[in-house]
Amino acid sequence: MEISISSRHKDITPGLEEAVRAKIGQLDRYLDHLDTAEVHFDEARNPRIVDRETCEVTLTGHGHHLRCKVNAPDAFTAVDLAEAKLERQIRKLRTKLQNRHRGRGDTIRTGAAPGSEPIPDTVNDADDEPELQIVKTKRFHLGPLTPAEAALKMDLMGHGFFFFINSTTGRSAVVYRRDDGAVGLIDEAG
Repeated sequence: MEISISSRHKDITPGLEEAVRAKIGQLDRYLDHLDTAEVHFDEARNPRIVDRETCEVTLTGHGHHLRCKVNAPDAFTAVDLAEAKLERQIRKLRTKLQNRHRGRGDTIRTGAAPGSEPIPDTVNDADDEPELQIVKTKRFHLGPLTPAEAALKMDLMGHGFFFFINSTTGRSAVVYRRDDGAVGLIDEAG
């Protein structure tokens, strides 16, 4: 797996880089075809924040995208937490894929007959998170708005995002509050 490491407000030490390559690099043993891992560190400047270190990891490959973001008092702990979180996500994805392929005579990991190469399982699957369920549904009228108007409506309602029809493009769009406090825009490609 190809691993790229970047940072903001922080220097990456050789020890931290080695820990990232060892811990994040071993995640592809749980699911083949994970091609790249992007690891980004950020350090909060406010001394009152206890968990100052942020580690954000994105794994991609074979049409799958797994992402996690964790905060911890130091970068090494953040890497450990990110590894554990991604391991749970991979196990959940693997279980979903196995259920989809059940009865076809091949496995997720190798595509070969069952029993040719076992998938390592270090944690009991009973610890897996439950399936996501939709517990609330909202319906509302989508009127054409400019992105600035949509951002204002989002702020007025106190939401983290707002879905609307972009009046300049005529397509679906979302404005959202970013972690840095700015507003982002996701516009439908056309």
